[in-house]
Amino acid sequence: MEKPEKTVYVVLFTHGVFPCGVLRTEMLEIPFINSLWWSLGNAYEKYCGGVPAPLSYAPVPLGRLTDKIPFMEKVENIPLSLFFGCFWFHSFEQKWEQFYSEVTGRPTTLCETMGKAEMWLIRTYWDFEFPRPYLPNFEFVGGLHCKPAKPLPEEMEKFVQSSGEHGIVVFSLGSMVKNLTEEKSNLIAAALAQIPQKVLWRYQGKKPDTLGPNTRTYDWIPQNDLLGHPKTKAFITHGGTNGIYEAIYHGVPMIGVPMFADQPDNIAHMKAKGAAVEVDFHTMTTADMLNALKTVINNPSYKENAMRLSRIHHDQPVKPLDRAVFWIEFVMRHKGAKHLRPASHDLTWYQYHSLDVIGFLLACVATVVFIAIKCCFFCCGKLGRKGKKQKKA
Repeated sequence: MEKPEKTVYVVLFTHGVFPCGVLRTEMLEIPFINSLWWSLGNAYEKYCGGVPAPLSYAPVPLGRLTDKIPFMEKVENIPLSLFFGCFWFHSFEQKWEQFYSEVTGRPTTLCETMGKAEMWLIRTYWDFEFPRPYLPNFEFVGGLHCKPAKPLPEEMEKFVQSSGEHGIVVFSLGSMVKNLTEEKSNLIAAALAQIPQKVLWRYQGKKPDTLGPNTRTYDWIPQNDLLGHPKTKAFITHGGTNGIYEAIYHGVPMIGVPMFADQPDNIAHMKAKGAAVEVDFHTMTTADMLNALKTVINNPSYKENAMRLSRIHHDQPVKPLDRAVFWIEFVMRHKGAKHLRPASHDLTWYQYHSLDVIGFLLACVATVVFIAIKCCFFCCGKLGRKGKKQKKA
């Protein structure tokens, strides 16, 4: 906390989901850039970034929906969005409000502070996302970490080459999951033992009893280099964004085994685009894993769809990393990018939805109707009294 006070900084690049970096910008009073890489980012984009999110085709964050939402799922989508926005997100925001005020000495909210971001660098792209509205200060840089494959270590390359025409399967559940229960690891290993491909599995737990001779476990694997190897047929993944983008970059179809956070939503995107099959981690059997592997490896449509996404990813005028660097330097050169921020940040929620205008117009209509009814009653009453007088006469 002391080091930044002794150094002059021009801009802060921070991960938007964890707001500690945003808090530092308040203390240093410098512009900042948000980087978001998971589906929860949709909530921050919508509630803090001002991005329009029509519920008719922009699903609620982590909802595992696509942009083609059936009617009954729309019925579920709207209440979920209201719950997420009104209760979960804003209750989270209120907890930060007090902390922010104590640290900065100014009353503020998490969303108000995050909304001050000069740029939002979203770590996805239209090979992954479904089309929906975005704003000028949002830029997509998905796959910025991807790169061409490098040669494998000699021993690993020998094992890969020994697969012959069948090729290999790459298996990793990410950096956070290093081992599994004995039961889970055995049923997965039993499935892997039944395929003709060689399998390279990043796994640090006890060696499964059902591990076949075609499968090797490693404490660490060069995942990007393996996915870029010409013998790779499929990728078993937990559905983390980085791994998915390496698979897209190299055109490798996936078997998704999502467990938590954004992973189910990420795999739902890949399923919708025809590049993945999902296996339920909690209920899967050996047969489920085996059938998923056979489907992805033997059905050519999965490879074709993965290659189509890869071509879309590579067909960009500027590489994602170069684009990210450009916008960071742009903010530094211009000391911000306020000209790209929408006016919605200065509006209240009822002004944003034009409820004040709608209320005024309804009040005008109600007034006209009220006056018209009063006039009718007055005229009718007058005519009635006149008719009575004529009868008496």
